[in-house]
Amino acid sequence: MAGSEEDPRIILERLIAERGENYADLSRLLKRNPAYIQQFIKRGSPRKLDEEDRRVLARYFGVAEQLLGGSSSVAPVRKSRSLPAVVTVPRLSLGASAGPGSLDEDERATGAMAFDANWLRHLGVQPQRVSIIRVDGESMAPTLNDGDEIMVDHEDGADRLRDGVYVLRLDGVLMVKRIALGPRRGLFSVLSDNALYPGWIDIDPALVAIVGRVVWTGRRLV
Repeated sequence: MAGSEEDPRIILERLIAERGENYADLSRLLKRNPAYIQQFIKRGSPRKLDEEDRRVLARYFGVAEQLLGGSSSVAPVRKSRSLPAVVTVPRLSLGASAGPGSLDEDERATGAMAFDANWLRHLGVQPQRVSIIRVDGESMAPTLNDGDEIMVDHEDGADRLRDGVYVLRLDGVLMVKRIALGPRRGLFSVLSDNALYPGWIDIDPALVAIVGRVVWTGRRLV
């Protein structure tokens, strides 16, 4: 087979297993239906990857396109470490309130930000399980300011709850707050870093829906 003696399907399946990825998320990365990659690997449909799909996957995994079925007649591709894998993280069309409280629950993606996949893994997050949300309000200042962009790890939720900054829903209101575990087992406090704003002490966890843990923030300098 051109470009590699090993079947590209076998190579792709091995890359998926080694990186802990899954078929559906990679299919969405290609803007295909969720079964696309599984059908390619398991059923041979399509017979070969579309050129653009192959290019995206090769860049994502940091490998030469020839390994995924690219022609060997093209100029040699350097080793994978010279091609950084870049993934896009969706920016959601809502704000997590750090003020009076936002009722906006419209979670459509309105854009995306690009990050190095290895850097995201260094943060300890799965690229397909994070999103970017805007901070509204000043109750978390100076840690988070109005207009900051925060990366939320949706994989890090209630089952792993610990002290830290989280996006959560309380009484139907989406907000970003600091969670502090207290001495009373099963209870925790929802706090504002800005002393001018109130917090909730020792509340019932059943009243709070954890959206995810904040793992990164970015802001515009003015």
